[in-house]
Amino acid sequence: MPYDIKKELKQLYAPKNTGWALVDVPEQRFLAIDGRGNPNTAESYQSAVEALYTFAYTIKMAAKRRGEDFVVGPLEGLWWADEYAAFTVRAKDSWQWTMLVAQPPWIGEDAVEEAREAVRRKKKLDAPVRLEKLHEGRCAQALHVGSYDDEGPLLARLHDEFLATQGLRPTGLHHEIYLGDPRRVDPARLRTVLRQPVESP
Repeated sequence: MPYDIKKELKQLYAPKNTGWALVDVPEQRFLAIDGRGNPNTAESYQSAVEALYTFAYTIKMAAKRRGEDFVVGPLEGLWWADEYAAFTVRAKDSWQWTMLVAQPPWIGEDAVEEAREAVRRKKKLDAPVRLEKLHEGRCAQALHVGSYDDEGPLLARLHDEFLATQGLRPTGLHHEIYLGDPRRVDPARLRTVLRQPVESP
């Protein structure tokens, strides 16, 4: 059976809790690409996501030829802004992001560089996709069901209520995992994992 991150780390990729809960996230490897701006309108965002998946499927096919097949994971993103309020009021033009696609533990720099050469040769694409290790550790996590633009109240509850009652503070970047394709799924039925690394003061 191909390696599937959604099954290997089910508690992180298929949570059922729609209220905030604490989880422990192990170190993972991701394909990553950085950018800035409104994900709905910035051409750079669409180009970045396309490049990310071009690399992901190129790496998958090379791994499959070696007998190490895996399922390409969902799109994920790390998001930040100079002011946190930019998220609760959805001021998207000021958002900065690193988009991610999780990789199996055995995928290393050599696989990414091999893919880079193949993508340059076949697609004439030269994109700054890189391999990044991320170890978030203790995190608050919840499943949001609905439009991306309706995340504000759930995020506000995290910062205004949950963290205070747990005696925790945020550390690291806001992380989202997109379990549905917005081009095919009704916005009201979209499922997004929201995650925030936390620590004790």
